[in-house]
Amino acid sequence: QLQENQDEIENMMNAIFKGVFVHRYRDAIAEIRAICIEEIGIWMKMYSDAFLNDSYLKYVGWTMHDKQGEVRLKCLTALQGLYYNKELNSKLELFTSRFKDRIVSMTLDKEYDVAVQAIKLLTLVLQSSEEVLTAEDCENVYHLVYSAHRPVAVAAGEFLYKKLFSRRDPEDDGILKRRGRQSPNANLVKTLVFFFLESELHEHAAYLVDSMWDCATDLLKDWECMNSLLLEEPLNGEEPLTDRQESALIEIMLCTIRQAAECHPPVGRGTGKRVRSK
Repeated sequence: QLQENQDEIENMMNAIFKGVFVHRYRDAIAEIRAICIEEIGIWMKMYSDAFLNDSYLKYVGWTMHDKQGEVRLKCLTALQGLYYNKELNSKLELFTSRFKDRIVSMTLDKEYDVAVQAIKLLTLVLQSSEEVLTAEDCENVYHLVYSAHRPVAVAAGEFLYKKLFSRRDPEDDGILKRRGRQSPNANLVKTLVFFFLESELHEHAAYLVDSMWDCATDLLKDWECMNSLLLEEPLNGEEPLTDRQESALIEIMLCTIRQAAECHPPVGRGTGKRVRSK
């Protein structure tokens, strides 16, 4: 009897899905399309056994191309709720491979709110499986740390931090209390310098620092470590910094001190809602 009841309920759900959702997710009114996608995201979370599969996920994937920003935004927030739960990751693999390129392209969406949520979704994808995103995918997000729109830049800064700075070498556990150039932050500071030089946007150190300020404050305020890298002799087997790398480190260090003292974003970076021009 329990099985019969369950079958009956699932038949009702399918009838509602085919009779209502399949027609209304393409409704002429954007608000109705947004409601449809928001609700299917809730269904997938609450009853993943029935709804979290590609026959339902494809509707979210298709709707990511919707012409209205509010609908695209609902797609991304629905997906974030799914990717946040690591137990559901295996059911999302096919969807990720099929629609990953679309999500990456949405980081440049003309609506800033959509771009921010696309970057946050990619950060969750990164945490669920590092192999999914190619180096090119990651680079498309990295350069957004230099965006003039602060929420986009901060989201990209968090992605960059999770990808390049949050992994610790097991050997570091023994030197957590060391300071200066022997601290675990020394390699991370060097990584930051290398990234800054490879970006080739040398007048924008303040933008890079501001982007990572919220998620990497301890690293960016480790001035003792930065001083040691500039003033002390390299340890045995350690590559010394070149003049160019030292200049970049000094520039980054100055920007971190200014950010700590002034507590506001650099000139030219704001949170306006205006759509960026081509």
